[in-house]
Amino acid sequence: MGADEFDTYTRGHTFYYGAEGEEPYGAEEYLPGRRVRWSFLDGECQEGYWYAQGSLICFVYENRSEPQCWSFERRTGRLVARFEGETPMIELYEVRKSREPLECPGPKIGV
Repeated sequence: MGADEFDTYTRGHTFYYGAEGEEPYGAEEYLPGRRVRWSFLDGECQEGYWYAQGSLICFVYENRSEPQCWSFERRTGRLVARFEGETPMIELYEVRKSREPLECPGPKIGV
C-alpha cells in the first residue's frame, strides 16, 4: 500500500490493532497532515507523524526519534501491518476502525 492509498484509507479514523484473533493492544489515530497519535490503550498517548520511505510507512513519535517502518496492505477488508526493522514482528491486524478520537487523559500523577 503506497502513501496516498494509506493516507486516504486511514485519515480521520482511529484503528485498533492486535495480533490475529486477539483483542487489540494498541490504537493509532490518523490525523490531517500525516500526524498520528498512538496509545497502548492505557490512557496515555504519544504524538507523532508518518512519512513514506519507498514502499514503507515510517512513524516518528515524540518519545522516540528513531523511525519505525512498516509495510501495510489490505487483506480481506482489513489493514495488515508488518514491522520491517532488524527484528521483524508478527503481523498486526486491524481489529476495528472508528471515527472516534483516542481518549488521552494524560499521565498518571502521583499523590
